[in-house]
Amino acid sequence: MSRQTLYPRLSVADQRALERIAHHLRLTLQELRQLAEIARDLEMWGEPGLAALLPQTPAGLTVPREEKQHLLRELSGHWEALRDEPNRYPMETRQPPPERPGITLREKGRLGLGHCPVASPRTRCCNLLTLDAVDNCGYGCSYCSIQAFSDGHKVFFDPGFSDKLSRLELDPNRLYHIGTGQSSDSLMWGNSRGVLDAQLEFARKHPNVILEFKTKSANVAHLLKQPLPPNILFTWSLNTPAVIADEEHGSAPLAKRLEAAERMAASGAVIGFHFHPMIHYRNWREEYAQVFEQLQSRFDPRQVAMVSFGTLTFIKPVIRRIRQMGIASQILKMPMEDAEGKLSYPTPIKQALFSHAYGSFSSAWKREVFFYLCMENHNLWRPVFGLEYESNEAFEQAMKRHYTNKIEQARRGAGTDRTKRAQ
Repeated sequence: MSRQTLYPRLSVADQRALERIAHHLRLTLQELRQLAEIARDLEMWGEPGLAALLPQTPAGLTVPREEKQHLLRELSGHWEALRDEPNRYPMETRQPPPERPGITLREKGRLGLGHCPVASPRTRCCNLLTLDAVDNCGYGCSYCSIQAFSDGHKVFFDPGFSDKLSRLELDPNRLYHIGTGQSSDSLMWGNSRGVLDAQLEFARKHPNVILEFKTKSANVAHLLKQPLPPNILFTWSLNTPAVIADEEHGSAPLAKRLEAAERMAASGAVIGFHFHPMIHYRNWREEYAQVFEQLQSRFDPRQVAMVSFGTLTFIKPVIRRIRQMGIASQILKMPMEDAEGKLSYPTPIKQALFSHAYGSFSSAWKREVFFYLCMENHNLWRPVFGLEYESNEAFEQAMKRHYTNKIEQARRGAGTDRTKRAQ
């Protein structure tokens, strides 16, 4: 039981309750595994655990099969009812921010461009290419998929990254959209080990590259010290203050992220925003609406290239990893359905989230900004946006055209500013 279930990670009280009931009910290994997962979820959600829910069966008594099945159905039904309720924030127990991991130098092999790790013909995908500048993230977001594949709480820098990136060969006749926020946060490390300078030089060398930095940080000081190539897109992953506080541990508060985005926009950079994941919880409509209103009151849509929407989508190894970590979190407290081979919210919840989000923006934003759904089925596009792309390639080309136009506008604006200063 210890090796094949979450039993060793349960509280002592839940372990004792599970031991007692396992004997009385003659539980199978599968039933033990299921109860251990239920116990772990209840503990993470801040709910009473097995010790409070299971009956006190007298020692030596074996429960008849019918009573066993009834009890298991009741426990499972209780867990499902809680799971299907909208989350409640703030949580009574708040997870402390993670310790900042140390940087480990690790030489990697040949540097190349990868494909978005969640790309699939079963979802509408922009065919983003990826560049792994740093491996693993220092934040403690409860839903993070990086943690399921990382080597503990260590962050790895390749001491040869700058040299390898400078020698990366690209087709000069092809337009590339490359993201750097898939294996780590793009900006939280600043220019540690020269990682930002190497990428800035890469963008200058390759004007046919749209290089996207994606971050939950406010770490833009190094970027503001120098002229920036116009073909870099600086994007922030945003959420409501309630979700950031309880599920995005250690990351910058919303106010700090928006201040950093304002500073970059004021410098002439092209910016963007990702609302991914949007989370279904009590008061989600009002609290997301407040964030959308802040964006529209603080930013000129002509400087914003994109706004994306997405939600929680899990593969089973990530769910296992979240339960093993056992932090105070309601991130698994959600109804889950199959979503193109993964697990996510039912379609009606997704459509409600995304339609509310898109409907909160003005016509000026809808005209100037490229809105899209990330990692979602193409059938959601028309109900949300009133349009859809016939293929991933068509989506990719539309996105690149829009980003290229924004970059050209920024380039012209920078040229005008230089002319004014010269006069």
